[in-house]
Amino acid sequence: MTTLAPPTSVQDLLRQGPNSDVLSQYIRFLSALVSSTETVTPEVKSYSDAVYFNYYQLGLSLLFKPVNGYKPKTGLTRSELQDDCLILDSVDIYNIPKPQADEKTRPKKSEVAFSSYPVSPVVLHLVQGVKDKEGKVLSRPTSLEVQRESSGKDFVQVLGEPDRKGGGSGPSSGSIGIWCEWTKDGLLIEFGGVEATGPQAWERGKDAVWKIITVFVSNDQK
Repeated sequence: MTTLAPPTSVQDLLRQGPNSDVLSQYIRFLSALVSSTETVTPEVKSYSDAVYFNYYQLGLSLLFKPVNGYKPKTGLTRSELQDDCLILDSVDIYNIPKPQADEKTRPKKSEVAFSSYPVSPVVLHLVQGVKDKEGKVLSRPTSLEVQRESSGKDFVQVLGEPDRKGGGSGPSSGSIGIWCEWTKDGLLIEFGGVEATGPQAWERGKDAVWKIITVFVSNDQK
C-alpha cells in the first residue's frame, strides 16, 4: 500500500460526471499504483436508477445516479451511456483482508472480486459543528485518517456515536456484518471478521476492522 496522497479527496469526487477531469485524474493515479501499463477499465453495470463502475483491481466502486429524466437500460456498455446525465452519488472503498485459517466467516463472492484500495491511510474530511443528542457541539478534527487496521472504536473515538447502525445477525452461512452510518458526514462503514458477526457482534464490534467505506452525498450536502 502507498502513502502517496491522491490528487484530490474521495469526497471531492461526489457529483462529478464519468468523464470529469477530477475523476479521470483520480483513476489514473490509482491505476498507476497497480498497473504500469494502462489505466484500469471498470466493469459497468447499468440499471434504470443506478449505474455502477466497478474497478476491481483498485478496490473501488462508483455509483452514478441518473439525472434529467435519464433512465439507462439494463446491460448497457460503457460507450452506450449518456455521461452528461450521470453524477457520482457514492463511492465504495474496499479493505479486503486475507482470510485466517481459523476464520469462520468468509467474504461474499462480490467482495472477493475486489482487491484492497491501494492507498493507505484513507483521508476523509469531516463536517464541523456536528451536535450530539444533547445538542452539544462535538469536538472533532477536520479530517480522519483511516488506517488499514482501523477498528470500530477508532471510528467512534473520532466521529462520535453513529446516527444509524445495524447488522450483526443472520444465518451462519451468510451472517450480516455490523455497519455504522454517520449521516451528516456522508459516511457508512461496514466491518468484517468474526468480531462483526453473530449474537455478540456489537459487544465485540469495537475490535472489528473496517471492510468497506461508503462515501455518499448526504442530505446536508445536497
